[in-house]
Amino acid sequence: MTIPEAYTVCRGIAKREAKNFYYSFRVLPQHKSDAMCAIYAFMRRADDIADDESMTIEQRRVEMARWVDAWRAARSGAPTDDPVFLALNDSQQRFGISDTLLEELVQGTTMDLEPLPEGADELQTFATFQDLYRYCYLVASVVGLVCIRVFGYTDPRAEKLAEETGVAFQLTNILRDVKEDAERGRIYLPLDMLEEHGVTLDRVKALASGASLRPEERTVLSALGARAEQYYQSAGKLLPLIDADSRAALWVLVAIYHRLLHKIGEANSDVFSKRISVPTAEKLWMLGRGAAMSFGNRVLG
Repeated sequence: MTIPEAYTVCRGIAKREAKNFYYSFRVLPQHKSDAMCAIYAFMRRADDIADDESMTIEQRRVEMARWVDAWRAARSGAPTDDPVFLALNDSQQRFGISDTLLEELVQGTTMDLEPLPEGADELQTFATFQDLYRYCYLVASVVGLVCIRVFGYTDPRAEKLAEETGVAFQLTNILRDVKEDAERGRIYLPLDMLEEHGVTLDRVKALASGASLRPEERTVLSALGARAEQYYQSAGKLLPLIDADSRAALWVLVAIYHRLLHKIGEANSDVFSKRISVPTAEKLWMLGRGAAMSFGNRVLG
């Protein structure tokens, strides 16, 4: 398989699965869009293994280890016919994406497959917001740090701002997916925040099973949303620090995720009655604005 063919496969995966991300890819120059599709396809495969409920947790660990070993071998020069590995290796070389960042990305994905401590509850939880922040760093901030290498930047402040923007995105995902995650045995709402507002793990499980929201439960969800809102301020500061030809892509991505957080707030934090999303019409409007921004930036550039 040729490198262009490998990128075409990755673009198909991104177009089919990426949803919010793919809207932002479309306003990038072709070579950067190709790289983002390769990165997404790599992340998608890792997530799919971690979340494949047709396998036991132990089977998923084995499959993840096999896949990671194959990727590391391909990265080291072993022959491979995996289009995602081929395209990702090419993107790494083009944009100076370190092995360390990709290893951290895999580490974040595999956190959901780690055995629970002896005697622990069957639920996967985080004791404090600081513990949750570390998880968000590995599964989302690292993605941001990879993305800005594709986008291009020279100011070192972009690194911390990209990290915090990733946290904003992941906290938004966590709020949207509380019900689905609880059904999978994962409660990402920090235990210290739950305790502060008098909410138990049993109540979160009950909410996922159809119980009605109480004021204190709306409050804890709103409090996590307020944390996310603070980190979105970093996205605004990051925007002017990346290369002009990539700013529109970041703007589209931030606009969609930030709008999702606002919609959760508009629903008074009721993420249990139905899955909250940004309507396609709104996304297309943002994409159109991003396309106009991209054209203007390239003309001015």
